[in-house]
Amino acid sequence: MHPQEQQTVKLNTRGQYAVMAMVELARAQNTRTLPLSEIADNAGISLSYLEQLIAGLRRHGLVASYRGPGGGYSLSKPAESIIVTEILVAAEDSTPARRSQTRHAKSKTCLKTHTLWEHAGHILSIALSKVTLQDVLNQELKNHPHTRKVFELMAKSA
Repeated sequence: MHPQEQQTVKLNTRGQYAVMAMVELARAQNTRTLPLSEIADNAGISLSYLEQLIAGLRRHGLVASYRGPGGGYSLSKPAESIIVTEILVAAEDSTPARRSQTRHAKSKTCLKTHTLWEHAGHILSIALSKVTLQDVLNQELKNHPHTRKVFELMAKSA
C-alpha cells in the first residue's frame, strides 16, 4: 500500500470475532499458547468459524501456531504493536469465499450507496489506525488520544 493511501476496513461480524479471538490471545500473552477450543469457548465463537479466522490472522502474521503437547496459538508479536485495523483486514481475508470486489456485479442502488460505505470505512480506518490490541485489552478506548481527536474534529465540523 502506498504511504498516502488509507486502507478501508469493514466492521462486520468477522472483524468483531477476530478482535475477540485476538483479545483472548493477548490475555494469555507471554504465559502460554491457547488451543483453538479454549479461544472459541472464551470468546463465544464456533470452533469451525474460529478456524477460518485464525487462518487469515496467520496469513497476515498476527498469530503463530505451535504443534505438539502444550501447543496452540499465540500472538506473533506484542499486543502493543498490533493495530486493530490489521486485525480487521486479516478478518476480511479469512473466508474461503470472499465476496467479489468488482462493481459490475452490483445493482444500481448498491452502486449509489457504495460510496457511503467506502467513506465510512475510511473514517473507521482513520479512527482505529493508532488503536492497538493492548488498548482494547486495557479498555483504553474512550479517552484514547487518537480516537478522541477524530471525534473532536468531527464535532467541530458538524
